[in-house]
Amino acid sequence: MGFLKDFKSFLMKGDIVSLATAVIVGGAFGKIVTSFTNDIIMPPIGMVLGGVDFTELKLALSEATVNAAGEAVPPVTINYGSFIQTVIDFIIIGFCIFMVLKAYERSQKKEEPAPAAPAGPTQEELLIEIRDELKRQNK
Repeated sequence: MGFLKDFKSFLMKGDIVSLATAVIVGGAFGKIVTSFTNDIIMPPIGMVLGGVDFTELKLALSEATVNAAGEAVPPVTINYGSFIQTVIDFIIIGFCIFMVLKAYERSQKKEEPAPAAPAGPTQEELLIEIRDELKRQNK
């Protein structure tokens, strides 16, 4: 029974709940950025480059064949176009996170240093004042 209680308290800690929320929101955000890249950014870039669809860019290592049993064997390819698109996704996500963190930093109150206590006379100045007062009283 103690194990389940410990596990429940572990899951209910604020850090774990915040982390789970961040993972869920981050996953959804990643889908949005992927769609933005695939559907908004890449088509105009492909058009400028002569109608290139980046997802179709690949280097064929072997052609599609038919094996002895008559089954189709797909080609072996290096899909560098998908890699380029993923790198662009990463750059966009990184930029968005950077912007969110900058906005968060600006929104945080900057702690201003506490005002310095008014400077009073130093010990030497007090002693000088006491000496001068004693001299004046003895005259």
